[in-house]
Amino acid sequence: MLAVAIVLYLLSTVAIGAWASKRVKNAKDFMLAGQQLPLFLSTSALFATWFGSETIFGASSEYLEHGLLGVIEDPFGGALCLILFGMFYVKPIYRMRVSTLGDVYVRLFGKKVGYISSLCMVPAFFGYTAAQLVALSLILGAVTGASLIQGILIAVIIVVVYTFLGGMWAISITDFIQTLVIVVGLIWVTVIILRDAGGASAILADAPPGSFQFFPPPELSAWGNYFGAWAILGLGSIPSQDIYQRVMASKSERVAQRSLYLAAACYLTFGLLPLFIALGAKTLYPDLYLENPQMLLPQMVLQHAGLGVQILFFGALLSAIMSTTSSSLLAPSAILSENILRPYLTQYSDRKMLWLLRINVVAVALVSVFMATWKANIYELVADASILLLVSLFVPLTAGLYWKKASKFGALLSIFFGMSSYFVLDQFTFAIPSFLLATACSALGMVLGTLIKPKNPRCNPIIRSST
Repeated sequence: MLAVAIVLYLLSTVAIGAWASKRVKNAKDFMLAGQQLPLFLSTSALFATWFGSETIFGASSEYLEHGLLGVIEDPFGGALCLILFGMFYVKPIYRMRVSTLGDVYVRLFGKKVGYISSLCMVPAFFGYTAAQLVALSLILGAVTGASLIQGILIAVIIVVVYTFLGGMWAISITDFIQTLVIVVGLIWVTVIILRDAGGASAILADAPPGSFQFFPPPELSAWGNYFGAWAILGLGSIPSQDIYQRVMASKSERVAQRSLYLAAACYLTFGLLPLFIALGAKTLYPDLYLENPQMLLPQMVLQHAGLGVQILFFGALLSAIMSTTSSSLLAPSAILSENILRPYLTQYSDRKMLWLLRINVVAVALVSVFMATWKANIYELVADASILLLVSLFVPLTAGLYWKKASKFGALLSIFFGMSSYFVLDQFTFAIPSFLLATACSALGMVLGTLIKPKNPRCNPIIRSST
């Protein structure tokens, strides 16, 4: 019966994608939902940005092993990113009214920097999408007994179909429905855990030592790792097409900013529920042994909960992960189409560009399937994706928006210094994480490049007074 319910849920999602395709008339509709999303759809879309596999699977298993210090990256870092984007980035970026984040770099520094930035963005999404496919496969495997490879193939077919049909409209509408399922499902399971465990005090009293330690010990390496965990999603996801397309789909600048703050509050609130559920599951079933700790919550529900709870819980899991997967497929597809391929396809009509976007959705999915079968640790896949964006693109974006002297050559040197130094420094062990050192190198590159070749004041017009 559970498997039947899962199949019906997946089919309904595909049906929503087919219905949403009626709203897709051009490439802008496909990428940004025509910039027509009201507050409730915009908020649910932003909330769903990272509320997927890493929050429910990865973070819960990390929390049981390392406590709060193990989950600073997510959900805390994710909420920080939404807040920072709302405070410092949404207004100047929204007012540019461009289709992709790659176009933002074009406005700031010119076509060459925009092209290189776009090339840096796309690979990061392969690992991120792969993480979601692994999580979907784990769910399907727990319910149906499918192998990892079989589950990945089934998952990618379903997500590709409804993303291919409806684009951002399909993602936004399903995000809203899926957010409701996520909230209800997690609250329901939390109430059951509280009831069976004898209340919150019993669960908290049985928590392992260090479960609630929020700050690291007074050691340089510990604090370096601590700030690094905050930075991975908190800063690394700011120069991301994923969050950009959700923000720009809002119908106004004000709606976009308010949605970011509301989504951050929801993300932090409901992002902590999987951690509490995992803690309660360990209290209730201390002998539940799993070779894969990421599967603690699903196996607990399967073995010790009734059918109604199972349907709602797995519906919530599928909801969270599918919404994240579809968005992570669309983001690099938009960059590929608009910023990497379009300069060579100047004669393409908007209708042809729409089909190119859809074809790229399939292409990104195929590469992500390969990565998912190569590396199956969800938390690591997500972290690797955000780190690439942090070391290469965070500094140029921030400097371009807030440092009037930031030049094209400074941006190029920043990207080169950041990416190359990361690959070198990551081969060694330091008290401070290699990606933070590489981000500092990126900042150094921006300063040196701007001093060597200052900005031509007649180039790259941008309305800085709006910031």
